[in-house]
Amino acid sequence: MPSYEELSELLDPATTVLLTVECQNGVVGPESALPELAEEARASGVLARIAQLVAGAHESGVQVVHAIAERRPDGRGANHNARLFRAAERLPVQQLSGTTAVRVAATIEVADEDLVVRRLHGLSPIAGTDVDPLLRNLGCRALIVTGVSANVAIPNAVFDAVNRGYTTVVPRDAIAGVPSDYTPAMVRNTLALVATITTTDEVLACFKRPRRIT
Repeated sequence: MPSYEELSELLDPATTVLLTVECQNGVVGPESALPELAEEARASGVLARIAQLVAGAHESGVQVVHAIAERRPDGRGANHNARLFRAAERLPVQQLSGTTAVRVAATIEVADEDLVVRRLHGLSPIAGTDVDPLLRNLGCRALIVTGVSANVAIPNAVFDAVNRGYTTVVPRDAIAGVPSDYTPAMVRNTLALVATITTTDEVLACFKRPRRIT
């Protein structure tokens, strides 16, 4: 892991964006379509730590982007080319546009200045969405990736961010997947090869650190 000084230098509020991935009612809320994942996010404290990071970002002037996965009621434009998509179509809770399922989870504050990006297709919150051009327009250099799931959307986000030239930071205790022992193994053996791995407390400490005036 980077030193406090290295991480603080990297997470300049003017060029840092905090991304929350699929932190929506229908995924991590009490009536989730994926109850095992929702329980893991809550019981592990991941959801609470994401809320802390969002609050810290708001206080320090770091831009927050919420990436939401949803689908039209008629399914137009949605993928059908993988087992995951076909299984999702049969779940009792659907991530339908305009419903409470696709609202950011109540534990996470959404400020007026936050950006909410919704996608109707694919596995990645970045590829094929508005996230990348928004990040470029915001002058983003460092992208903090949080949310779910460590099984699919999080690695997709990290790889896509790295491929697009962003320095990617992952607080390892602010992402969740199932089973619970999968996430640390995936971080250690995969994400650590391409991203800066840190913790929620270390990111929050950097947010609170006074910046030098030059």
